[in-house]
Amino acid sequence: MTRKKPAQRARTGTAGRGTVTRAGARAARRSAGPSPAASRLVVITGLSGAGKTQAIRALEDLGFFCVDNLPITLLPTFAELTLRATHEFPRAAVVIDAREGRLLDEFPVTWQKIRRQKELNPTLIFLEASDAALVRRFSETRRPHPLAPGRSVGEGIEAERERLAPLRRLADAIIDTSDMTVHELRRAFLDDARGHPVRHGPVVTLLSFGFKHGLPIDADLVFDVRFLPNPHFLPDLRPKTGRDRPVVAYLDQFPETEAFLEKTADLLRFLLPRYASEGKSYVTAAIGCTGGRHRSVAMAEALRTRLADVAGIRLRVRHRDMGLD
Repeated sequence: MTRKKPAQRARTGTAGRGTVTRAGARAARRSAGPSPAASRLVVITGLSGAGKTQAIRALEDLGFFCVDNLPITLLPTFAELTLRATHEFPRAAVVIDAREGRLLDEFPVTWQKIRRQKELNPTLIFLEASDAALVRRFSETRRPHPLAPGRSVGEGIEAERERLAPLRRLADAIIDTSDMTVHELRRAFLDDARGHPVRHGPVVTLLSFGFKHGLPIDADLVFDVRFLPNPHFLPDLRPKTGRDRPVVAYLDQFPETEAFLEKTADLLRFLLPRYASEGKSYVTAAIGCTGGRHRSVAMAEALRTRLADVAGIRLRVRHRDMGLD
């Protein structure tokens, strides 16, 4: 897509919390409604912390005229202006969130009226994430939940899910960002808005961890590599991680390292395409050692290289405990 003019942006408030980190695996669903590529008006809504800010920024970079936190009462007027101002802003996007309060009750009727304007081909996108992911994001950003003044983040999330349930039911697309990074969410929106097909298939996470810090709650498969010699006991290697070449070289000298990688890669090559054919959205293969710093990290990185050519999956690595003592 060729951008003919710089994007413009109007602010009527603050967008929903847009910090997105990789978190627990959850299902994602898209319905067969219109996509941003075919729409002149895109409405983004969803849970605070699910990534609405990143989504609207991606559309802005593609030339959409974007408005953060547009009051619902102004949405019909904005839609009418978008329809008329073909040359000024041929495509527009707005964010609507739970801080609208009781005005959210008016949205279903308002949206049905806008849908009748076929020339707009409007699209409603709902962003969500797991409770664990949202709690982690609010903890990382140290921001209060907008619906939880004086209450816990969990209570705010629960209240927001209930308040936004009618909007979720109307959505053309529901995107679960629990296991998306900021960059992955941005790429998904850029691809959609450009009319490129989004790469489907399960998200496969190779997750290194330390058993002393607890088992990952979202693991589908767990591999224990504590049988490998431990670099922790070598003073020169102790401060390093499994990403460092000296640690990798140390582990590679033992035949059981290659045996583990070969057999595990073969197993995953067998399993992952079958998970994909069953429609599984996320697969987490956890590799654990004692502390999650050396052996598990090195094995996860090595498996990423060996599985890079597996078709029909989206492969990523996460090191949960690498930075812990």
